[in-house]
Amino acid sequence: MNSAPFTGHIRTMRTLFPAVLAAFALLFASGAYAPGQAQGQSQGPSAAPAETAQIEQYINSIRTLQARFVQSNPNGAIVQGTLSVSRPGKMRFAYDPPSQLKVVADGWQVTMWDPATKDFGQWPIGWTAATFLVKEPLKLSGDLTVEKVDRANGLLELTMVQTRKPQEGRIVVRVAENPMQLRGWTILDTRGNKVDVSLTDVKTGMPLAASLFKYDGPDPGQFMNGNRN
Repeated sequence: MNSAPFTGHIRTMRTLFPAVLAAFALLFASGAYAPGQAQGQSQGPSAAPAETAQIEQYINSIRTLQARFVQSNPNGAIVQGTLSVSRPGKMRFAYDPPSQLKVVADGWQVTMWDPATKDFGQWPIGWTAATFLVKEPLKLSGDLTVEKVDRANGLLELTMVQTRKPQEGRIVVRVAENPMQLRGWTILDTRGNKVDVSLTDVKTGMPLAASLFKYDGPDPGQFMNGNRN
């Protein structure tokens, strides 16, 4: 996977919530993973196979999901909003006012826009950290390697890396047991920055309007800095 085009995309969108970009941009961008930020040495793809299989089965069982989210950013800012998911491939993050930021995946690409800051960007959904949530089917093997599974505070924490470049970033997915329920994830980027997304009021199986997963912002031509990729 070549991250160079997206690296340029990040530079052109530097005015748009840098931590939000960390949360939804390419999970394993180019560059070395910062020492001291690792979550433990890799135990290989066979780490906790039973729990890994359960989480894989659970996520693949989700057709629709809606939840409130709280996002903690590296700069200390905390933002909130509503997450909507329709598998496969569709997702929407709508941030609460006063923010006007929205992130929508329509099954093919992710679009991020903010009318207040005149920022706009698009990139393939396969390049985003949220792929694990909407991929059909999700396989926690092959392109992904599960380094380890921990139990903490009543949650299963699944640490994953890109199989071919395990040193270049991590995502830790948190799932409650009994009953199994997605509770959030943490993204550690190549510079050691950390973005936490925690979910509450998680509901699944409800009908969601198709319009939720379509770009409904201003005409892209109205964005002053023309950051469309």
